[in-house]
Amino acid sequence: MDARNGLTGETIVYVVDDDASIRQALDDLLSAVGQKVRCFADAESFIVAPKENCSACLILDIRMPGLSGMDFHRRMAGLGLDYPVVFITGHGDIAMGVEAMKNGAIEFLTKPFRDLDLLDAIQRGLAINEASRRERAEGEALLGRWRSLNAGEKQVARLVVTGLLNKQTAGILGVSEITVKVRRAQIMRKMEAGSLPDLVREMDRLRGLSPAELES
Repeated sequence: MDARNGLTGETIVYVVDDDASIRQALDDLLSAVGQKVRCFADAESFIVAPKENCSACLILDIRMPGLSGMDFHRRMAGLGLDYPVVFITGHGDIAMGVEAMKNGAIEFLTKPFRDLDLLDAIQRGLAINEASRRERAEGEALLGRWRSLNAGEKQVARLVVTGLLNKQTAGILGVSEITVKVRRAQIMRKMEAGSLPDLVREMDRLRGLSPAELES
């Protein structure tokens, strides 16, 4: 486990397919290579099921009773599900594959497909999800460090990253230069910035957030 961001090295593959024989075959294949897997007969069951707190990839059948794989894929973002999707289908065509890829799927495999092609797609999906989770965790940690600053420290931080000297910052804020120096030292410690360029990079990452996110 990465103690800095709370991520683990564990991974899981979710399989959603209404064909029991396909679910079993995929379960056997993934288990044989040491990959944790959970299977579901339909999208509705997957939606309500508890999710693992680890990097994941979703193998999704295109055509299923009830909510189809394509429709579910379109709804995933609204449901807060950002898993990379590998589509599998026995009834696919070029147009369907193009639409799936445009909607963000990382692979579109037509049954029967080679095990190696599926495993390669899964590894790409897991790597994508791991990178996404890591970036999100690092962003949340950075936001937490920013929120640990008091109001005065935030004022100083916003000014010093523009290149102003301590004396100039003090004049703008109407405080003493020593106050700016003290606040600046606290900023560097709380933001875990080893240098001014480090602090500038952190502030650049925070600029895309709304005032409510920065202050809540």
